[in-house]
Amino acid sequence: MAKKSASEKTNVMRVLEQHKIAYTPHEYPHGKEAVDGASVAHLLGQDPAQVFKTLVARGKSGGFHVFVIPVEKELDLKKAAKASGEKSVEMVHVKELLGLTGYVRGGCSPVGMKKAFPTVFDESVLNVPTVMVSAGKIGYQVECTPADLIGLVRAQTAAITTE
Repeated sequence: MAKKSASEKTNVMRVLEQHKIAYTPHEYPHGKEAVDGASVAHLLGQDPAQVFKTLVARGKSGGFHVFVIPVEKELDLKKAAKASGEKSVEMVHVKELLGLTGYVRGGCSPVGMKKAFPTVFDESVLNVPTVMVSAGKIGYQVECTPADLIGLVRAQTAAITTE
């Protein structure tokens, strides 16, 4: 595991450590703006199929749901609604993200949100040895086993991306 100074430890890393989940921290060069996931995968020399982005949607019921999918894929809203037991879902506006999750666009992680929302990972996560998600801050990622991450956030898996 790469050695990091305490000043670079994010809340996500602290949560993983509290739950004794092994992870590898990764850092990539960035500005203040969000970097798209495919660029993050490229910057880190990672297979984009193993780098996942975290999306937050509002269900028809008014509840919020988290969807975690490979960075080069698009969320299929109909499949996402079905997987979350909603009639329909729509993406939350980027302005709502920080207040809702505690994270900014480009730094949103399924780990350590202000509140635990029902979470669904795309089923392709089961085909990779490790998965990388945001460490909760632009420029930082964490890599761990899919089973550890899914267990920690009590997620389910389903086919939720477009073909």
